[in-house]
Parts: sequence; C-alpha cells; structure tokens
Amino acid sequence: MVELLSRRPAEHLSLARIVRDTGLSRATAHAVLTQLTADGWTIRDADGNYGLGLGLLTVARRAENAFPLRRLARGPLRDLAAHCDIPVFLAERADDAIVITEVVGTPSLPWIRQGRRLPYAPPVAREFVAWAPDSERRAWLARADPTQSARLDAILSAVRTRGYSVERLADEAAPMLEALATLRDSPVTDPLRQRLGALIADLITIDYLPDELGAENAVVTVAAPIFHGDTVAAAVVACPDTRLTAAALADLGAAATATAGAVTRSMTAR
Repeated sequence: MVELLSRRPAEHLSLARIVRDTGLSRATAHAVLTQLTADGWTIRDADGNYGLGLGLLTVARRAENAFPLRRLARGPLRDLAAHCDIPVFLAERADDAIVITEVVGTPSLPWIRQGRRLPYAPPVAREFVAWAPDSERRAWLARADPTQSARLDAILSAVRTRGYSVERLADEAAPMLEALATLRDSPVTDPLRQRLGALIADLITIDYLPDELGAENAVVTVAAPIFHGDTVAAAVVACPDTRLTAAALADLGAAATATAGAVTRSMTAR
C-alpha cells in the first residue's frame, strides 16, 4: 500500500482505487489505512482520499542511514552529470548481482533504470572483477564462454590499468544480452549453455583493449570503481551512449574515476 502511494506522491487516492490496485479486501485496506494514518505514514483528506504523510518521511530519513553509500554518492553523481552533461548512475554489488540504485538524468537506454539487477557474470561487472582476488576473478572467468575467456582476461587487466571499464554494446543488443546471460546461468544442459554463450559472443565485442581505439569509438557507458577497503562495492557509471574520440573517452574515464575516488574517500572518512 505504501509502495502504491509512493508511486503517485502528488496524488491522493480513494479507498476504492487502493482496493483495486492492491487486490486487498475493502475491510483490510481500510484497517491498514486507519493504522497508517494514526502513525502518520498516510494522511486522509477532506474528501476521504489518502496520500503519504510526514511520518513516513521521518522513517525514510532514518532508514537512509542504513545505505550511506547512496547518500554520499548523490552529490558527486549530480556534479559529474552536470559537468559532462550526460546521465550517470550508481551500481552496487548485491551478492551475485549488480543493482542500479541511483540514477541522475535520463539514460537513453531503457534498461538502465533504478532497481535494475544485472547478473554478476561475464561480460557484466568487469569494473568489479578487475580488482577482485585471483580466486574470484578465475571463478568469474570460468563462467564465460570459452571463446571469450582470453579476451576477458586481457580486458580485466586493461580495466585495472586505466581505472575504468567501457561498454561498447549497441542499444538494441543490451536487453537481449541480459536475457541470454540470465538463461545461461540458470539450470540448463551443458550443450544449451554453450550455445547461449556462443550467442552472447556473437552479439558483442567486449570493451576496448589499448590498441583497439580509433578516431571515433562507440561508448555506451564508462564505469569506475568505488572501494570499501580493498573490495569494489559499487561503481560510478557515466552514460554518453555516443561515439567519442580516444582523448574524449580518456577525459570521461578520468572524470568518472575522480568521482568514484571522491565517494571512496567519503566512505573511508565516515
């Protein structure tokens, strides 16, 4: 119910609308709203409609302390987006996935949105794996299609040297890649897993090695790591989604890396 109201913060919804959209019975919805209103999480206006209350804001601010990285990253992300005039997002490690948790601006790629989960599997998460222990790096590489393993290993070294990863994937291929990667990592037979890996390899050329940069280079995203101790906990991801000269790509990489470094230092100083 709170989720429903939060998606329409400027509106007040009728009890009938809340019942319809939540699937709750009228009696249950009324009882819940009565308690939420008593606690200040919702308010009831003169017409009997419901909206979010200030009590929920107080709870949200307290809860924000449980996610200090997002709070500390918002300002630097906004500064980077304004400086480069492109969308920027924060990607955080969550067990065996990467989650987009903050977005500044409107990325041109529809799959880049808050709450999006990406598999911690090749070729995703290079900016996380490049600084990981050897055992984790080997385990990640072992999940790659055999035809891509050598390139990915070289790419991880390149990412660690220059300080950021580059996504050069075409817009229309991105959702297909994610779907194929998810299928590949689900319980399937080995021949099917190999076939899915081959399809992924056919869709993409992964990142750039130093000698592959030309006069103009397709760049969808540039991602720089945020560290918590020796571990990459998150990444600052800039989204130019255009063609850049090698010099312009290096400048954007330096800007993203500087922003990630500033967030790292803020986390360390807490």
